Amino acid sequence: MTINQQDLATLQSTANTIDNDSIEKKSVEENVSQTVNNSAEANLTEKELPEEDSIDITHLRTPIKVDLSPVYNFLGARTTQAWVNAAIENLPMIIQDHANCEKKAAGTAMNLIFRYEFSYDLQRKLAQLIREEMLHYEQVLGIMNERGQEWKYLSAGRYAKGMLKHKRTYEPAAMVDVLIIGAFIEARSCERFAALAEVIDDERLAKYYRYLLKSESRHFEDYLALAQSLSDENIDERVAFFKEVEAELISSPDAELRFHSGTPA
Repeated sequence: MTINQQDLATLQSTANTIDNDSIEKKSVEENVSQTVNNSAEANLTEKELPEEDSIDITHLRTPIKVDLSPVYNFLGARTTQAWVNAAIENLPMIIQDHANCEKKAAGTAMNLIFRYEFSYDLQRKLAQLIREEMLHYEQVLGIMNERGQEWKYLSAGRYAKGMLKHKRTYEPAAMVDVLIIGAFIEARSCERFAALAEVIDDERLAKYYRYLLKSESRHFEDYLALAQSLSDENIDERVAFFKEVEAELISSPDAELRFHSGTPA
């Protein structure tokens, strides 16, 4: 087969057209791909990826609004205005006692994780709880350091002891009661963070208390679920019993001001 000069010119022209089309197609594909990537990046920037919790409260994400009605319904009494007023007047002490509460909560969960190693769900939830409580402890320590607040000795209040004295003495009933008590402690903490956040002058601290509401509002339900998982019987009767005990401790006069104390005497 012989190709004359005119045919050769036509073939070269066609080849150039194909190459140009391929280059143009590739360029279009690259532009489309880049546009999609840029759009995805823009969307991620616009929506903002979830921020990891930080020890430094200045880097915490903006608190979301939390429905606290389950917490309020669970508790048998609301914090009195007298306690709120006293807490605002003695904020350094309240902050340190809050740190103590976070540390004790982590310690309680750690004890449970060693005692009940047979349950995967129990172990997983307790491990999560320990991480959260210790992170909160570090955050409160950071707040104290930022405010130039020194650590001072604080005796334990009557609150936890007032509930634990009603704990049954045989297992697994004793541990069920401990978990129910833990649920009330967590719910009360959440309720008091909300109460303080509404009136505190320190906006940074108020923001931190609002940030805590999301995790704290969930913790009491976790404790209740763990308590029910250890009991063959429905725990509602024990929950109702401790609801009355806890409400009495919160509402009655208390000689010591603490994060979980009663009405100031």
